[in-house]
Amino acid sequence: MALKYEVIPVTGFQQNCSIIWCDKTNEAAIVDPGGDVSLLLAKVKELGVEVKRVLLTHGHLDHVGGTMAISSTFNVPVWGPEKEDEFWLQALPSQSQMFGFEHTDAFTPDRWFEDGDEVTVGESVLTVIHAPGHTPGHIVFVSLEDRLAWVGDVLFYGSIGRTDFPKGDHATLISSIRDKLLPLGDDIAFIPGHGPQSTFGNEREFNPYVADGLPTP
Repeated sequence: MALKYEVIPVTGFQQNCSIIWCDKTNEAAIVDPGGDVSLLLAKVKELGVEVKRVLLTHGHLDHVGGTMAISSTFNVPVWGPEKEDEFWLQALPSQSQMFGFEHTDAFTPDRWFEDGDEVTVGESVLTVIHAPGHTPGHIVFVSLEDRLAWVGDVLFYGSIGRTDFPKGDHATLISSIRDKLLPLGDDIAFIPGHGPQSTFGNEREFNPYVADGLPTP
């Protein structure tokens, strides 16, 4: 398994930022740097990895608040999410005010992802899956070879993402999980945006929102 990762909870929302890297090349990406940038920089230094890009699952402040500071520090591009989340990124100043966070400027990523895109981290390949519902442009990163996924706020251990935000939709979220994620395999371990890790198989069996045998919304 070439892909390694370390999860660092950041911000008052304890958002799971991940530093992921290829153990063969030492090249790394940072997924959802929501804040606490000094903590993330210290961890990168401790790991001794070479950050090549920032990857975003969606546009909520607790997932993107430290993005531009990380990008400028390492002089690396920002990729993701899908373009339907542009309105969230443009609303970052008001998100900051709403949640009592330090002011965060709006920004536009260097690349918007589309369903089926691929991104490399060293020799590892991440497949991009558009998984709307929590937000309309939410994406998930999956390493099919390493059987790992970064699912942002789509799916949690025993729960699912909120759908009461603007352009959120419960039925769409359930479809994203059941039709796009769970069929990838019970053995895939996932790192959610908050809380403990799990596997698709565990959620397919026990998650009260998406388990097998539940009616389709």
